[in-house]
Amino acid sequence: MFLFIDRKEEIDFLQERYNKQTFEFIVIYGRRRIGKTELIKKFINNKPHIYFLCNKAGTSINTSRFKRQIAQFFSEPEIVLEDLVEIFSYLVSRTKERLIIALDEFPYLVEKDDAIPSIMQQIIDEILRDSNLMLIICGSSISMMEELLGYKNPLYGRKTGHIKIDHLKFRYIQKFFPNNSNQENIIIYSILGGVPHYLEKFSDKKTPLTNAKEQILSKKGMLYEEVDFLLKEEFREPDVYKNILSAIALGNTRVSNISDRSGIPVSDIDRYLKALIRLGIIRKEIPVTEKKSKKTLYTIDDNFFDFHSVFFEPNRSDIEIGETQVVEDSLEKDFNTYMGKKFEQFIRTEILRNICPFRVTKIGRWWGFYREDRKRKELEIDAICFNENTKEILFLECKWKDLQEKQSKEILKKLQDKSRYVQWNNDHRKEYFGLAAKKIHGKKELRKQGFLIFDPDDI
Repeated sequence: MFLFIDRKEEIDFLQERYNKQTFEFIVIYGRRRIGKTELIKKFINNKPHIYFLCNKAGTSINTSRFKRQIAQFFSEPEIVLEDLVEIFSYLVSRTKERLIIALDEFPYLVEKDDAIPSIMQQIIDEILRDSNLMLIICGSSISMMEELLGYKNPLYGRKTGHIKIDHLKFRYIQKFFPNNSNQENIIIYSILGGVPHYLEKFSDKKTPLTNAKEQILSKKGMLYEEVDFLLKEEFREPDVYKNILSAIALGNTRVSNISDRSGIPVSDIDRYLKALIRLGIIRKEIPVTEKKSKKTLYTIDDNFFDFHSVFFEPNRSDIEIGETQVVEDSLEKDFNTYMGKKFEQFIRTEILRNICPFRVTKIGRWWGFYREDRKRKELEIDAICFNENTKEILFLECKWKDLQEKQSKEILKKLQDKSRYVQWNNDHRKEYFGLAAKKIHGKKELRKQGFLIFDPDDI
């Protein structure tokens, strides 16, 4: 049942289209393990349907398998037709009720037979358009599914709706781990993100790091080869993309640095970065207050890929031979730093919009510099959100550590000093300041002074 947490909007959309009683062609896609198949099965349950899981065996074998499922649905002998156009024509003539045809992992068909999109175009245009059949195609290869929807593809303009399935939001993670504290669930979310299949592999009877060691950083783990598998599914050069991710994970966030570390020429690297952005694995950022900037940074947006790139990839050889001590040392040394970065991202993407004292129009982080005695001084603010219309702005620092009241006041004072260098409606803005941390003591007193203060206990 966990796979259907936070999927109500998708189910409602599919049901609304189903209720129309006219032909619908719905495309569903998203990364592997995100819950697409379970969404489809949940939706078609108790409705007349033929669910077909495509494989890589080729058109002829898939056609034979499809015919067997049609025969099973109608409880009659298998038809002798071999042409897909004729098979769909038979389907339409054979049923008068609302029927759902769901073709799961559709890219497997296209991968073996590039004529499939043209055949499906003919089926839709000549047979299905005037029927009351609901056709769903689904796929895990995001690049191929988006290509199928592209302008140059025969299926362009045919879909009547599409759904891109994304990660579950943090607020639903407790459903997986009801015995965990918010702090523990933030750690799990920072390791796995919101992918249902991954979350099901962790247990709230073990600590988050114990789960990670057993399921990701061990050859016996269920998620041990997951990143390799995902990259091979999407890219022809998976090792190149892995090198780029490793470079970014080591703190090389500018194009020139990523190029130097990964060994890919600057002239070539842009297409690789764009592909990773399209899949939601990395993010391209500029300071939140700027509309155009040369201060572009690239960070790993997907938590699972980030954790893998930081703790698995550098230690791959030791993990392969079962040497666990080096992984233990790496986690001991660097995990809090990793969590600091992930906690900032978590606050910006999952929390801040909901607790900000004004309606937010934009959220992000900010970085810049000033000069003192001719020396360049770098500045960073973990999170800023603002409203362009009301000229209200919130500056927030995030710390994955326990803070006493005195420490919090010092951080907030530095934040107020840094805010003076942020060029945004400087003469007319209304400012707010806040702090998020792993644990904050003296929250009540800090709030009395007008600061926005919260830790996992408040979420």
